[in-house]
Amino acid sequence: MPNFDGDLGELGLLAQTAGLTPVARIVCKRKAPDAALFVGSGKADEIKLLAAQCGAKEILFDQSLSPSQQRNLERLLELPVNDRTFLILEIFAQRARSHEGKLQVELARLQYLSTRLVRRWSHLERQSGGIGMRGGPGETQIELDRRMIGENIKRTKERLSKVKRQRQTQRRQRERRDAFNISLIGYTNAGKSTLFNALVKARAYAADQLFATLDTTTRQLYLGEAGRSVSLSDTVGFIRDLPHGLVDAFQATLQEAVDADLLLHVVDASNPDFAEQIDQVQRVLKEIGADGIPQLLVFNKVDALESERQPVKQEDDFEMDGVQTPRIFVSARNSTGIAALRQRLASIATSAGQGGAVPVHSPVSFGAGE
Repeated sequence: MPNFDGDLGELGLLAQTAGLTPVARIVCKRKAPDAALFVGSGKADEIKLLAAQCGAKEILFDQSLSPSQQRNLERLLELPVNDRTFLILEIFAQRARSHEGKLQVELARLQYLSTRLVRRWSHLERQSGGIGMRGGPGETQIELDRRMIGENIKRTKERLSKVKRQRQTQRRQRERRDAFNISLIGYTNAGKSTLFNALVKARAYAADQLFATLDTTTRQLYLGEAGRSVSLSDTVGFIRDLPHGLVDAFQATLQEAVDADLLLHVVDASNPDFAEQIDQVQRVLKEIGADGIPQLLVFNKVDALESERQPVKQEDDFEMDGVQTPRIFVSARNSTGIAALRQRLASIATSAGQGGAVPVHSPVSFGAGE
């Protein structure tokens, strides 16, 4: 059974992260989306009335809309209509700081926009002509824009390929130094950047908001117990229904996870939907080919748990996809469990350095959609 309240709550957080203020929400239950309006005409009228009562300036859908559905809804509701994909793209565009991150966001935005050109020029005349004739000036503008966007997509892909080659060179250098590579992964706002800062004493941006970090940051983490340093990378957070265009565009950044020797899968232990968030992360890992890499679950934010939900042990195992996976409880904010985590990482790095096995989590199956 879908958790509509939780899903819309997350959409509200995404809207706030993008600088919007949610004023109302409405749920629609259908066996299948309406081809023309996604929600059906009756529900669309209900949305229009609610928007007028609340003074809404924009309508957001917690699903991906087709270009025609978006167009039809805007005509009926007489307000801008955007979907979850657009909202995430907007946040990524606001947050990207590095050259690579900006290129990745630009590519995803261009690919998204290329399917929606028609609605940007609906104010121009579009006449139907005879054989071999194009429609009026609107059709001409659409063709020009389509070609322009196609050329921009090609250029952006070429520039990203160059960045990817540079990253591969950097990774080869790390491999020559016999570096042990660890990547922090997890659902957005699980506390990855706060944990990263706690481990390496860095100053990576961390905030209690979705997608606080987009650009990969890599630092050396010295583990005194192992007498060696390891490479630790903080990566972009995952989210439910992460747009495929973003997964493709962020391939260079997510490559850090693919090439890691160990994944520190950070989980917000205080979130009641943490099990579903773990499943969503596993799906993205499978999509990028990182599902076979050893994982250590780090259940973060134990300081936010009620007394009756506090863990009995600091370390145990957690069943993930039918496999018992090692888990450790920490609070990156107040450093609870950080010493134990460093000790566990030192043990893993030492074992790997001696040719031993890293605690492996090998997913065997993934659930169908929620």
